[in-house]
This record gives sequence, structure tokens and C-alpha cells, in this order.
Amino acid sequence: MNPVRDDRGNQYLLVKRSESASLVRNPETGDECYIQNDRLEFIEASGLETAAETIDDPVRTLLTNVHDEKTLGLLVELENRGTLGVRTLLDEYDLCESDLHGRLTVLTAAGLLEETEVAGERGYRVTETCERALEAIRNTVDDEAD
Repeated sequence: MNPVRDDRGNQYLLVKRSESASLVRNPETGDECYIQNDRLEFIEASGLETAAETIDDPVRTLLTNVHDEKTLGLLVELENRGTLGVRTLLDEYDLCESDLHGRLTVLTAAGLLEETEVAGERGYRVTETCERALEAIRNTVDDEAD
């Protein structure tokens, strides 16, 4: 599906195109409607990227940067325990120094962690973006359990 924009700036995914009108889907709601072709323009983007944009930025950042359970667990632990020093992370979790460093670098670059100081040494804490993403995921799971 190709992404399109109408003359009001609304983005859609093109489902089907005829001579005069096109069937489009709202990526956020899933609603479909016909719009005259002369009111539509194609957007230089992937239809899949357009669909992904319906997910809140913090959650999308988390999903695209956390590739395994250990990395997710690291974020959860930092959120639960607060700021931790690198020595503590190495002592208490089953990550070697290079694995921990790689994860911390990726998560910091993504804006999910920020470097800080703990007892005069380098440490890390989760950012507001990370907190919001983890909260959104937990709320979704809690809502499903109800």
C-alpha cells in the first residue's frame, strides 16, 4: 500500500485506485473511504512506515531499539531501581562488559537512557521517553487482563 495525502493534509494508505476516485484507509482508525483522485498526492514514504507512525513515539523508539529480553530487562531494572552505576550493573547482571557497553550505547543514542554520575562513577538512568514507553506497554497489558 502506498501512502497518500489529501488536500487537507490527512495521510492515508491507498487501498485501490480507479479513474476518478481512490479507496483509502486511515492508518490510525482503519476506516476506509473514497476520495477523488485530484484531491490526493503520493507521499515519498513506505506504506509500512506510515502505518508504524500510528504508534506513539516513545513506544516506537523502544520497539525499534530493544531487540531482546535482556535489553528490555535492563531498562525495566533501571526504571524500578533508579540510577545505577556501571560497576553495579556488571556485578549484578549477567552481561559481560562489552555486551553491557554495547547495549548502553544503543539505548543512550536512542534517547531511552541518559548517562549520569553515581558515587563519583559513570552511571545510567532511564529517560522520560523510556518511562512513557514502558508505562504504555504495561497499561496495554493491564487493560487486556481486565
